[in-house]
Amino acid sequence: MAKLDIAKWKNQKGMPQELLSMMDKMTDEELGDSFYRDLAFGTGGLRGVLGPGTNRMNVYTVARATRGLGHYILQSGSVLRCAVSCDSRIHSRDFAELTAAVLASMGIEVYLYRTLMPTPMLSFAVRDLSCSAGVMVTASHNPAKFNGYKVYGADGCQITLKAAEEILGCIEKEDTLVDELPAFEKVFEDGKIHYITDETIERYYSCMDQLRITRCDYPLHVVYSPLNGTGNVPVREMLHRLGNVQVSVVPQQELPDGNFPTAPYPNPEIREAMKLAIEQTVREQADLCFATDPDCDRIGAGVRRGQEVTLISGNDMGVLLLDYVCSHAAASGKKRVAVKTIVTTEMAVPVCEKYGVELRNVLTGFKFIGEQIGMLEEQGEKERFIFGFEESYGYLSGTDVRDKDAVNAAVLVCEMAAFYKAQGKDLLTRLDELREEFGFFAQRLLTFQYEGEKGASQMNQIMGELRKPIASFEEAAWEGCQRTDYLNDETGLPKSDVLSFALADGRKIIVRPSGTEPKLKAYLFASGINQEAAESKLDELQKLTERRCAAQ
Repeated sequence: MAKLDIAKWKNQKGMPQELLSMMDKMTDEELGDSFYRDLAFGTGGLRGVLGPGTNRMNVYTVARATRGLGHYILQSGSVLRCAVSCDSRIHSRDFAELTAAVLASMGIEVYLYRTLMPTPMLSFAVRDLSCSAGVMVTASHNPAKFNGYKVYGADGCQITLKAAEEILGCIEKEDTLVDELPAFEKVFEDGKIHYITDETIERYYSCMDQLRITRCDYPLHVVYSPLNGTGNVPVREMLHRLGNVQVSVVPQQELPDGNFPTAPYPNPEIREAMKLAIEQTVREQADLCFATDPDCDRIGAGVRRGQEVTLISGNDMGVLLLDYVCSHAAASGKKRVAVKTIVTTEMAVPVCEKYGVELRNVLTGFKFIGEQIGMLEEQGEKERFIFGFEESYGYLSGTDVRDKDAVNAAVLVCEMAAFYKAQGKDLLTRLDELREEFGFFAQRLLTFQYEGEKGASQMNQIMGELRKPIASFEEAAWEGCQRTDYLNDETGLPKSDVLSFALADGRKIIVRPSGTEPKLKAYLFASGINQEAAESKLDELQKLTERRCAAQ
């Protein structure tokens, strides 16, 4: 434990009382974890637990990162302008205003949303306002004790590996503790900070409306939960504009609340977060329910049949939307392009083949999907892009936003549901039709939690073990396995700490450390003639993976 650093923090002039009180109550182990390193900065920006210390999210670590970002912008030779937004989390608005004040005090013009706004609307604002960078204060779907700081480039995508390294280099030159942090109110008065206007917001809404496909007006009743985040206003506004959707909002999860009192883990991927929406859907006999995470870039949905609601996985919703978009894509002389991540369902392959759509695979992280849009744009072929998705409930059908967009996805899901309802079907019926046509593709995500300094070492050790010669793996299932190491092999993709194992029988395992959480993630893939056959194959894969990825 860096006792000298802790003492310096406790004696720092102007240290917020909240942080002093927390330090007084922390155990030696907690203090050690808070100070043993600087909070990691990468392509996902910063993300960590709120609290005192260099390894925590607080005003000092946020200001330090912002000074580094500011110097990067100043040195880049690009326009000195940055867009800033925030979600509903604890201290999100404080961090957003601090970010704006620091950048403005460095001579950088800042455009700040007046109220909380989703991640995709920050991505849109960067491009709409011709900014060279953007900052979104959010920890996405993490529990309430977390917050984070996503950085965007001029293209509206989260920063590249190269940009992250250069920004980190600037950050490392900055001290964490400074005698005085700039006050937002004072800097605002100097005129370098501007609130983003309603005109920009309306341009975003207009772009979302133009992405509608069939414009089906068949009546639909949905239950929606913003999970106490940023989606409440923009999602409801867009559904209101559809004209045919009756929206019931989950009252306990309607308004912004960074404590997430009814959903401790505000992630629409898990049933617990959807519980209130499911109950309300049954109670009101609605057609379906859906929820968006706190920064409104992910969406999870479920379909009601009788008194039961079946949740649709991120992969299955992605395939439904991919099929819906591709089947209605206007004829064009150029081959359309869809993009997915390497850990996303392989069912996309036959779907794209059916419609003659080029399918591109990219590394995990929606920035790589956005990057593909940018590449098409440079070639003058932006219109070729029709859909991008990832298994973790992220979707995008347009090019004005360069990140996953749950506002866009909510419109598409509701429009698609109404389209099939008019034919006497629901989304589950359509999914069954696709499985009948292409087979059953099953996937399972395993997560192995490794907290703190010890956990990081354990993850590195496990990845090292998985890189040993396949012949040293004792289980018979590994015979004939083909391994792809994205850190070392020439895959045509950026180098990344990811391992893919293609087993001889067609099953696949992909393992990677999470870029934002202290977890090792393992993605299991299998297919079969029906769900039972595919799931049975996954059960065997899970046992195999757990023996390899569990802490030794």
